[in-house]
Amino acid sequence: MNLPRISERTKKLVWFGSIMAGTAIIAIAFALGYQGKTLDELILLAVMVAAFPPSIANYMDYRWKKSIDERLPILFRTIVQAQKTGMTLPQAIEEASKRDYGPLTKELKKINAQMSWGMPLEEALQLFAKRVNTPLVQRTVPLIIEASRSGGKVEKVFDPLGKFVNSILIMEKERKAQTRPYIAIIYVAFYVFLFTIVLLFKTFFVNIEGSPILGSAIMSAEETERLFFHMAAFQAFFGGLIAGKMSEGSLNAGLKHSFVMLASMYLVFMFAL
Repeated sequence: MNLPRISERTKKLVWFGSIMAGTAIIAIAFALGYQGKTLDELILLAVMVAAFPPSIANYMDYRWKKSIDERLPILFRTIVQAQKTGMTLPQAIEEASKRDYGPLTKELKKINAQMSWGMPLEEALQLFAKRVNTPLVQRTVPLIIEASRSGGKVEKVFDPLGKFVNSILIMEKERKAQTRPYIAIIYVAFYVFLFTIVLLFKTFFVNIEGSPILGSAIMSAEETERLFFHMAAFQAFFGGLIAGKMSEGSLNAGLKHSFVMLASMYLVFMFAL
């Protein structure tokens, strides 16, 4: 399934709307005078509301860009084959735009349409790189432009370029495979922490309400639960961001992990304690 492209403007609007919705929930909670556990739950709800839509937008944009990158080697092979038959680079791109390359096909049709309106190939490729804005496209487009400027057999550039892009994609898959166990460790550590909290409240804290906890401080069962609630929330949110940074190289990519762990934490505190 090919996910649609999410533009930078759309992502900013999603961020703005989500943050405003989360802020409104917190403002209403304080205005109505909620305190204690109820206030904590509403703040958690506000954070989840602020994080969920951007996480979906970021994921859709990531999948779209990844789909573009994965099809570049196939596109380059097609261009090489077309040029071997005597086609020029613009003609090869026009021929490639008739095939199915997922979301890349739409971009090729845009390049082809721009050239048919009289736009130089170089400018059309630069606009393509600006629209897609992935590291691989940013690296390959200047090479294609330079090869086109120099003349000669451009297909000699596309063949090694396709191999280069393919090797980069393989390295990226290997990197993700290597980091996957560390992402799993973050999740396992978090759920072990939640299990420990449940175990403590079911077997230990249940009979010692009002007794000294954490040194000399006197804490009720409700205060203790709120303390662990805060600790779990911080671990869920920041653990998710770290997972995103490790897996996809972006803190924004970690919002989906944060949302999953925050939702899990809320369900545990709601139904297990």
